[in-house]
Amino acid sequence: MARITFKAATLLAARLDLDLDDCAVCLACLSFVSLPLGAGDEREARSWTRRVAPDIWVEGLEQPALLALRRARDEGVPDAESGLADLDERGLRSNMAQGIVWHLAGDLAARAQGDLLKMGFKPWPPPELSPRR
Repeated sequence: MARITFKAATLLAARLDLDLDDCAVCLACLSFVSLPLGAGDEREARSWTRRVAPDIWVEGLEQPALLALRRARDEGVPDAESGLADLDERGLRSNMAQGIVWHLAGDLAARAQGDLLKMGFKPWPPPELSPRR
C-alpha cells in the first residue's frame, strides 16, 4: 500500500474524531509546533513537528489516534487505511503521527491565540510563592 503523504495525513487528521481536550498530550510540548504555526511560519512548525511528534505520540496520543483512525477506516473515510498502514510501517515517526500532531497544534494555536497560559505553561513564580503586596 502506498504511504500517505504529510499533506494527506494532515487533511485526514482534520476529519478524525480527535479533540485536544480528550487527548492526553502535553500542551507545552505541543506549543513548540503551535506557536510557529499560529505565527504563519509553517517551515518552523514542520521542523518542530518532526522533532516532538514521537514524544507526544508515546506520551498519550497513540491510543486515541489509533482508535479514531480505526473508526474512520470502518466508516469509509478516504485515506484512513493508508494512514493506518503508515503508522503500522513507520510508527511514531510516520507522516500520519506527524499529521495528527500538526492538526492538534493548529487547534491549540486557534484556541490560545498566543496566550502561553492557555498553551499549558504555568506562571512563574507560582502564585503561592509570589511575594504579597
